[in-house]
Amino acid sequence: MKSETLKLDAIASHCTELAARAARHTDDKGNGVHPTEIAQLEFIRDDASSTVCSIYEPALAIIVQGKKKILLGEETYHYGAAQSLVVSVELPVRGFIVEATPDKPYLGVLLKLSPLQLCDIVAQVQPRTETKDGSCRGLFVSEMDLPLMDCALRLTQLLDTPQDIPFLAPMIIREIYYRLLTGEHGGAIRQIATSGSNMQRIASVIKLLKTDFTQSLRVEALAEQANMAASSFHRHFKAVTSMSPLQYQKQLRLLEARRLMLAEDTDATQAAYQVGYESPSQFSREYSRMFGAPPLQDIQQLRIA
Repeated sequence: MKSETLKLDAIASHCTELAARAARHTDDKGNGVHPTEIAQLEFIRDDASSTVCSIYEPALAIIVQGKKKILLGEETYHYGAAQSLVVSVELPVRGFIVEATPDKPYLGVLLKLSPLQLCDIVAQVQPRTETKDGSCRGLFVSEMDLPLMDCALRLTQLLDTPQDIPFLAPMIIREIYYRLLTGEHGGAIRQIATSGSNMQRIASVIKLLKTDFTQSLRVEALAEQANMAASSFHRHFKAVTSMSPLQYQKQLRLLEARRLMLAEDTDATQAAYQVGYESPSQFSREYSRMFGAPPLQDIQQLRIA
């Protein structure tokens, strides 16, 4: 019991130091995701409750201050300080920062995951338990353990000694991969880098969907791309993403339409046609369902914010 208390105290201490470092490196940069001198490492900052809809790419996100919830399809995930979010395939997600103020902003440490780097070490790491190649959800939340928190802290400390980054950062990132592979969700992490795994086959289809999301969707063609029967493909796709291929495509279209209206001042009808909708009224209904307001009203609110 005493050793467990000491571990929790050490995790809390590391979390506090990581929050201080994230705050220092983002203090004059405003809200958003901020790159660092370590190519795969970024800091996240937001000083107010807000909503962010985007495509999450494979990454390890460690929350060090504040709280957030995200919606993946119909599923809701809550996480906060000393917890991590791991994303193994590209997923359209709606995120809501629910605890953040200017004095105590939401802060996180983000490490982009490279399947190639994972592949380099996965064969050398014995799995914690033998797992079948079922389909794991492409996103999960975990409590941070001390070894992984220690790795994250040492990696951010390298920003104070840039001359050490080229030599030491790859070794620490490699250790982080090792900790992920031997941790609670090691089986899901392993699938990212295992050739021919269901996760990797679904990931290849997701890349295709992202490239051609304006085109009519044929599940049979996607299943062929994944080298699966159509029924099996549909089941595995939903297991990984929590949504059907059609729902996934719909969210990609709506996110791109929102970007077109916000960043390029495209009107709603034109945005609808550009992302593949044939009916502007259907686009407006589905847009309102996803973002909580009709296109024009939503964009106006975003610009005011």
